[in-house]
Amino acid sequence: MVPILLAALLWGTTGTAAHFLPGNVSPLATGAATMAVGGALLFTVSARSARATLRDRSVRRWLLAGVAGIVVYPLAFYSAMNLAGVAVGTVVSLGSAPVFAAGIEFLAERRAITRLWALCTLVALVGTGLMVAGQQSDPAAGPAPLGVLLGLSAGLSYALYTHASHRVIAAGHAPRATMGALFGLGALCLVPVLGATGAPLLQSGGSLGITAYLALGPMFVAYLLFGRGLRTVRGSTATSITLVEPLVATLLAVLIVGERLPPSGWAGLGLVLVAVTALVSIPGARAKLHR
Repeated sequence: MVPILLAALLWGTTGTAAHFLPGNVSPLATGAATMAVGGALLFTVSARSARATLRDRSVRRWLLAGVAGIVVYPLAFYSAMNLAGVAVGTVVSLGSAPVFAAGIEFLAERRAITRLWALCTLVALVGTGLMVAGQQSDPAAGPAPLGVLLGLSAGLSYALYTHASHRVIAAGHAPRATMGALFGLGALCLVPVLGATGAPLLQSGGSLGITAYLALGPMFVAYLLFGRGLRTVRGSTATSITLVEPLVATLLAVLIVGERLPPSGWAGLGLVLVAVTALVSIPGARAKLHR
């Protein structure tokens, strides 16, 4: 579980880093560049085993499903943050993911959820709801409905590629090979979007530096960690653990970006922290959460 937590901490910095890109850099360009460059790196470090994974017909449908999620996620996620703010865009995207993940697991495997997962996820969702409601009560930072809808789309796509990655790894492929195959193919699909929207990213050294950080840290390193964690943790559990990401993102948005969070929002942050801590540290929980 520790690798997934570390990945979530890195992911929590994406919104704040992207906030400092010039205003003429679109969220589509940010998402496409981050995923395309990071995905290419993930493929490069595992090229031989990633190609073998892509040739495995037994996991072909999960590879295709995972790539679909990977292509949609960055475009929807960065657009949600652009329209709804860093805090709410991240909270909606990541807060909805565990629910979508449980639904995907039930439909794909007829797997019932555990009481521990249900309780912790419910507490975390109440926390994310308080955070969103708090932002909505602030006229200066209320999220646009389209931003919330895009956040839900990001949550669904995140849950989809997380489950697909777990299934490919469970079929016997190494985590690094799985990440390389999925994100390498996803990067290829995003190249046209990057070509159409990415020119403003080249306007300054600062833009290039932020883009490089997003591609190397929250993408390349974080997904290597995430893949390692998925060896023993199911997709629904992984998405619940990564609810620490909106907590980190919200704290950074308040402390660095200057977004405001009312008392109800801080209470929501506390509930998310309690839920994630319980998933990771309750005695006996790990055995129930593993595959």
